Amino acid sequence: MLTHTQARPLIQERLGISATGEGPLLVVEAPPDQWLALGRFAKAELGCGYLSFVSAVDWKEQGLEVVARVENLEAGFALMMKCKLGAGETRCASLVPVWRGANWMERECYDMFGVSFEGHPDLRRILLPHDWEGYPLLKSYAVDTPHPPYR
Repeated sequence: MLTHTQARPLIQERLGISATGEGPLLVVEAPPDQWLALGRFAKAELGCGYLSFVSAVDWKEQGLEVVARVENLEAGFALMMKCKLGAGETRCASLVPVWRGANWMERECYDMFGVSFEGHPDLRRILLPHDWEGYPLLKSYAVDTPHPPYR
């Protein structure tokens, strides 16, 4: 069974990406063009069959960062996958082809942050009304904007 200490050099060797972090939580920052490849590798080679979450962080001037945590429950380690999109960028590959459970998580991320997941089978709003303007979890979103009551 693969351990987290064996996974770290394997990630570097196969993908050319360094894994950081201590103990059973490895952190890997992948460029957007390697995001899907990292997901496929994590599931197929590292045995990370459990997708815990997909979300995003708005770092203002630095842009958006997509974050996903996947786990190898048998070996007892997790991989925190990060992908910095850069200032003004909103496109990232979808992880739905790897983990079907990413579907609604990516839709929520789109709804709240405006991240467009390329290859997603049904990317549309999931929490807010379809005609909602803007993305409420962006730092640039005006929180004091009045909205009509939603029922």
